Amino acid sequence: MIGIGLNIGNRVMGGGGGAPAFDVDAQAFFDRVTTAGGTLSETEKTATNQLVLDMKTAGIWSSMKAVYPMVGASAAACAQNLKSSSFTGTFSSGWTFASTGVTPNGGSAFMNTGLNIGTELTQTNSHASFYSRTASDTSPYPTVLGAYGNGSYTRAIDLYIRRPTPGDKGGGQLGSFTTSVINYTETDARKFAILSRTSATSLKYYTTGILRDTNTTSDTTGFGSVTAYIGAGNFQNLSAQNFSILQCAFASIGDGLTDTQASNFYTAVQAFQTTLSRQV
Repeated sequence: MIGIGLNIGNRVMGGGGGAPAFDVDAQAFFDRVTTAGGTLSETEKTATNQLVLDMKTAGIWSSMKAVYPMVGASAAACAQNLKSSSFTGTFSSGWTFASTGVTPNGGSAFMNTGLNIGTELTQTNSHASFYSRTASDTSPYPTVLGAYGNGSYTRAIDLYIRRPTPGDKGGGQLGSFTTSVINYTETDARKFAILSRTSATSLKYYTTGILRDTNTTSDTTGFGSVTAYIGAGNFQNLSAQNFSILQCAFASIGDGLTDTQASNFYTAVQAFQTTLSRQV
């Protein structure tokens, strides 16, 4: 019997012989990984496919610009953007790749996403997320995902989860350093953190799907023309700064998320990590 592949909605139905059925966007990601020279296990494919389906069901897939599942245990695989063929990452030296995620050395390692926050994002409708599997950073001002637009660190994205100075704080900024900042006390950096802005007066910080803090100060500063880094902050496209050591098992950049969307996003990502046996 000859198997016949069918497109049904967003699913690619496999042929005969029990071939798996993957969402078309998930399959496109798998193809990009293969083309780049990476490989994925069947478990990683299954988990990633379900992540895409869950994000679409929750209505948050369309909010994403770049999604890095950090699967495949290689630079070739982990650099790929799940959402689209745009914004393929570029890893510097100093990274360790494993089935549990990617770990920067805290001194020179960063991944350039290639996503220019000034042209791809709207500051008053934006988010950044990071799934950390490490308990604490060691440098005073580590950034897990960042892009600094000018010399005073305004017009910036700066996400941190447990910054030792001042006093083990999580949160960050989406906009101005003086008005658009959240600093929430954290005792353990092992968690999925989301920094989201949905309006000029609504900046929120979530961990494990729970709203932890809100900044209602109005900010329409905008973003500078600079690409976002993972594992450090990009200072004016001149140098990487504020290096982190937190192991990354997922990261994303995109439009702002509501409370419900942030909660559903956590549920989807946590299920993804659980399937891969690397949840925290």
